[in-house]
Amino acid sequence: MHVQIKQAKLAALALTAAVGLFSNLACAKDWKTATIALEGGYEPWNMTRSDGTLFGFEPELAADLCARAQIKCKLIAQDWDGMMAALKVGKFDVIMDGLAITDDRKREILFSVPYANTPAVFAATRSGSLHNLPGTGSSITLTGNPAADKAQLEPLRRALKGKVIGIVSGISFTKFIYSNFGDVATIREYKTAAEHDLDLENGRIDVVFDDATYFSSVFAKSENKDLTFSGPMMKGQVFGPGEALGFRLSDPDLKAKFDGAIKSALADGTVKRLSEKWFKTNVAP
Repeated sequence: MHVQIKQAKLAALALTAAVGLFSNLACAKDWKTATIALEGGYEPWNMTRSDGTLFGFEPELAADLCARAQIKCKLIAQDWDGMMAALKVGKFDVIMDGLAITDDRKREILFSVPYANTPAVFAATRSGSLHNLPGTGSSITLTGNPAADKAQLEPLRRALKGKVIGIVSGISFTKFIYSNFGDVATIREYKTAAEHDLDLENGRIDVVFDDATYFSSVFAKSENKDLTFSGPMMKGQVFGPGEALGFRLSDPDLKAKFDGAIKSALADGTVKRLSEKWFKTNVAP
């Protein structure tokens, strides 16, 4: 009798496991197609032509990654503000917009392995008084240790006391600026990087803080010839592991496909080649 009961329990467990496996297989998506959202206005990561098509580092990399993953991808433009919320409700399947991996974001979405890791820096006007902040021309590595980082940043904190710093809302650098300069300077947030550049050029703010590769592209334009790097290039764990693709928490299978594609593109030098084309430097992590 006990043997029969034990066999019955084992049979029930096996059936439950089989049902669970069948359910998982039934729920898994084939992912032959996917929609990728980019801002379309973050030079040179992603930009929009007059005909509405997207171009830049990320659109070219997306084409390569989708081919490797054997997925037919559609690229769409989406405002940065609300991009993660739109991903969650299914407006598109992937975020690709210089999206930095942070602990806060990891609670809301899945990240691929990083495909880039770039430094950040302040920018000012050449004609302004802050065109040569302490450390200009040098590079510093920030560990994420508040005390150690504050010590390295102290010369900048003194120079920016009472000034107005522009920053894009909700990016990986926003929290950094508030944490390290919010007690000495006024922080003004913007929806896009182009907006803070305009206010900087018109003297409404004193400096802006953003990705160095973005500024390199902006400075190359003749209409922005008065803008320049100011202060040291900053890199390190304080900004996280780098930039990656973002997915819904419910789509680990799609993440796995792109993880494999990114690793392959890093290994054969494709990411290096594209980053040198668009950034004039290798940003591969």
